[in-house]
Amino acid sequence: MSNQSTKTITMVQLALLTAIMVVMAMIPFLGYIPITPTIRATTIHIPVIIGAILMGPKAGAFLGFVFGLTSLVTNTINGGITAFVFTPFYQLGDTHGNFWSLVICFVPRILIGVVAGLLFQWIQKWDRTKVLACVISGIAGSMVNTILVMFGIYIFFGQQYAAAKEIAFDTLLTVIGGVIALNGVIEAVVAALIATFVARPLLTILNKKR
Repeated sequence: MSNQSTKTITMVQLALLTAIMVVMAMIPFLGYIPITPTIRATTIHIPVIIGAILMGPKAGAFLGFVFGLTSLVTNTINGGITAFVFTPFYQLGDTHGNFWSLVICFVPRILIGVVAGLLFQWIQKWDRTKVLACVISGIAGSMVNTILVMFGIYIFFGQQYAAAKEIAFDTLLTVIGGVIALNGVIEAVVAALIATFVARPLLTILNKKR
C-alpha cells in the first residue's frame, strides 16, 4: 500500500472515530452515563483507545484531545455540581473553574491515547495474536484517565469538590479511592473487551491490505 493510501485510510479512521465520539457526547446516557448526581461512568474513552491501537500514539493523542473537548463542552452546557473541575466556564456559588480545570479536562484524556498506543506498539512485537496487546492497552488507557482525573481533582480542587459533594475533606481520598476501584475498574474492563473485539479484526483487515 502506498504512503498516500495509508494517509488516506488514517484520515478516514480519524474522521470516523471523531464523529462517533461527538455523537456519543451528544446523546444522553451514551458517552457519559450518570451513576449518581455527581459521578458519570465514561465510555467515550473507548474510541480513543481503539484509534491508538489502530493508528498509534499520535492519533490517539488527537482523539484524546477530542474527548477532552467534548468533556469541556458537556460540562459547560449541562454540568452538574462538580462540573467546575472540568471547565473554567462553570460556576457553583462562589466556586468556579480555572486553568487547572482545563488541565484535568485535557491532559488525562490525551494521555489515554499516548499510553494505549505506545503500550500496544511495544507488546504487539511479541504478541502474535494481538489479543494481549489490545487488552493491556485498553486497561492501561482507561485507568490512566480515571487515576489522573481523580487525583487531579484532589490536588487542585480538593476542598471545593468535597464541599460540592457534601463530604468531609478528610474522607475525600477514601471516596476517590472508591471511585477508582469501582468505576475505574469497570470502565477499564469494558474498554479492554470492546477494544479487543473491535480493534483486533480491523488490524487483521488493515494488515492484509498492506
